[in-house]
Amino acid sequence: MSLPPGWKREEVVRQSGLSAGKTDVYYFTPDGKKIRSKPQLARILGEAFDLSAFDFRTGRTVYSACRKSKRQKGSSYDFARGVRHDASLVLPIRQTASIFKQPVTVIKNRSESKSKAELKHGIQDQPKQIFWEKRLQGLRACDSNEEVIPSMELPKQVQSIGPELTTENVLQSISAALHINTGPVVGQGASKQVILKNPSINMDTQQPHIQQILVSSDDIHRQEQRVQLARQKLQDLIQTLE
Repeated sequence: MSLPPGWKREEVVRQSGLSAGKTDVYYFTPDGKKIRSKPQLARILGEAFDLSAFDFRTGRTVYSACRKSKRQKGSSYDFARGVRHDASLVLPIRQTASIFKQPVTVIKNRSESKSKAELKHGIQDQPKQIFWEKRLQGLRACDSNEEVIPSMELPKQVQSIGPELTTENVLQSISAALHINTGPVVGQGASKQVILKNPSINMDTQQPHIQQILVSSDDIHRQEQRVQLARQKLQDLIQTLE
C-alpha cells in the first residue's frame, strides 16, 4: 500500500524539552495540509484506502499484518465451541414495589416456639411461579412486516404434562430449561397421574412441563445427520458470500 501521488512525508527531530531527540512524523497532502496522526490520515483518504497494515511512523506496509487479517477473514467457524448461554433471559415473575414505607403491626395468635430457627446466610432464591408460562398466553411474535410468526410444533415423542398448557407454553418451558438450568433436561420424573393429582406439589420446577423422554441410539444418529446437513448448508452459504 502506498499513498497517492503528491503526498510527502517529513520527520522532525525535537530540539528541546524532556522529549528532545525524539522524532515526529508528519504527512502533507498535495495541497499542503499537515497530517499529524493515523486516524486523521484515514479520515482524509476515506474508505478507498485500507490503512489497517500501514505503519504511520515508517510509511511502509506491514505485510505480516496483511496476512493475519486475510487469515481471520477466511477462517471457518468452529462448530465445536459451545453455545453461549443468554444470561439476560429471566423468567417473568410477579414483583410488587412498595412506594411508601408503611408501618406493619404483627399479631401473633400462637405460642412462641422454643426451638430456634436455623439462620440461612447468603443470597436466598426468590420464589417463582410454577406455571409462569400461562402469563404469556395470547402473545404472538411478529416479523418486520408485522406478520404473525407461526408457532412450532412438538415432536410426537414429546408429550406435554400440566393443567391446561398450550403448545406454546410447553415450548417456553423447554426453552427456559435449556437456557437457564445447568443440569440435564430430561422432563418430569413423576408419572402423569401423580402430577395431575396435585401439580403444585408434584411438579419438578427444574424440568420442563413434558413427560420424561427416553432417547435411543437411533434418535442420536438421526440428530447427528441433521446437524451435519445443517453445518454443510451453512458452510456452503458462507463460501458463496466470501
